[in-house]
Amino acid sequence: MKNKTGVLLINLGTPDSPSTSDVRSYLFQFLNDPRVIDLPWLLRKILVNLIIVPFRAPKSAKLYQQLWTDNGSPLLHNSNIVSQMLDDALGEDYTVHLAMRYKNPGIPDVLAQMQKLNYSRIVVLPMFPQYASASTGSALEMVMKEISQWWAIPELKLISQYYDHPDLIDAIIDRASQYNLKDYDHVLFSYHGLPTRHVDKVYEDGLCIDRDCHNEITEENQYCYKASCFATTRLLAEKLGLTESDYTVCFQSRLDKNWLEPFSDKVVESWAKKGAKKLLVFSPAFTSDCLETVIEIGDEYQEIFIEHGGENVQLVESLNDHPLWVSCLKKLVQGT
Repeated sequence: MKNKTGVLLINLGTPDSPSTSDVRSYLFQFLNDPRVIDLPWLLRKILVNLIIVPFRAPKSAKLYQQLWTDNGSPLLHNSNIVSQMLDDALGEDYTVHLAMRYKNPGIPDVLAQMQKLNYSRIVVLPMFPQYASASTGSALEMVMKEISQWWAIPELKLISQYYDHPDLIDAIIDRASQYNLKDYDHVLFSYHGLPTRHVDKVYEDGLCIDRDCHNEITEENQYCYKASCFATTRLLAEKLGLTESDYTVCFQSRLDKNWLEPFSDKVVESWAKKGAKKLLVFSPAFTSDCLETVIEIGDEYQEIFIEHGGENVQLVESLNDHPLWVSCLKKLVQGT
């Protein structure tokens, strides 16, 4: 008997189309996830379904219309390409499947297909380098819930994070090689934001702010999103030859003031007011270009920068289908 491994790649998700109804459906599923908005059930339902989604969906739909291409959603398009590249790279002993945590192709449907193929082993690999309960944690939880209902459960390998993988770091560095760092006044490493309570929950006793997450990874903070973001940045800065004064770590896409700081939009505004004319922005938490990179950084931050006296905010594109990114995923699957 020949054993075969199924690989489940998971990305965050995207609306089925940029229409208001499809964006509303996506936001409804996304924001009702208790790992995303971790409030009591009734409060979350009222906040999400009666306030956030009704008001946010039409505005978000207009942004998705700007993002959409002839290939549809960039996140889904690039994830499909990476999935096929990884399948080719792994060879005949592996089959790669792609799922989205929210919307389509959904994790339950893809796992149902995988169950029928009767794999002897399944590797689950979320496409999020830094662990967060709202991304990796949510994806792995859904996978475990689905597979727990199978009568025959195969060997499972769950990959939680890989923020320091050499091929990941080299892929980001290569993406940046087309830009001359000397042409920019400052460099930003902009990560997706989280409520501060999300990182506080990592610690049984105390708060994230009580730890030295800016400077080190320890046994205690190894699954602290903030700590892994700073760790990723230190590795990138070292390879890029940047000193601490050359760059700022910041967090974008906040919903309220009680999120990780500094806020990326405020940092952009601050540097414009200081007289900076050009900023280079990395987005190391996003492996596929999406609304948060193309529109938020590429368009909205550009507008903020110009409004306050700056000239150009240059986004370093996400990994998308970079060969070194595929190499990173291959090594993670194979454990090499």
